[in-house]
Amino acid sequence: MKIESLMGLFISALVLITLIFNIRKSRRFNCYDRILHHKLVKDKQSIAWKIITFLNEPKLIVIWDFALASVLSFEGHPWFSIWVLATLFFTDLIGIFLKHSIKRQRPITRFATRDGYSFPSGHVLSATIMCLMIWKIFGNQFGVGLFIFLVVSWLLVVISRLNMRAHYPSDILGATSLAILCFSIAQSLI
Repeated sequence: MKIESLMGLFISALVLITLIFNIRKSRRFNCYDRILHHKLVKDKQSIAWKIITFLNEPKLIVIWDFALASVLSFEGHPWFSIWVLATLFFTDLIGIFLKHSIKRQRPITRFATRDGYSFPSGHVLSATIMCLMIWKIFGNQFGVGLFIFLVVSWLLVVISRLNMRAHYPSDILGATSLAILCFSIAQSLI
């Protein structure tokens, strides 16, 4: 395993464990998280944010993942095809396990009652792992343009989850650190 992967693995695991501990044990942390959430979000939900949310729905990301796996398979990269499917599957599985273990309630919103739990954000988790996999596979081929596209796409998902009042900032950070952790592990397998 490369030193960069080990550092990513260590830092993301440390961030994730710290977040989980503070969400479960610290009222002060949760209070600050709510205050930060309140300061970051706007009070309107535009159609653009709803479209971004829909396009990055975890169930739809699975379809994007199968499309990516199909392209890789047709281009003669069956191992990469299996790798992208397995990486997303296990990342989402761990995310679902954490959601149901921690059972953090979603932010209170005046727009609608949201189902499910808040930590970690499934949208951000899926979008982050997909961006990392796409960069790993196509980064050398498409360079800076792809990097900018992926970062902007990822940021739009992050902003949409906050702006739609679906998650606290720590939910976003937790999903991102979990995705980096899973990606670091998956990267060592290829």
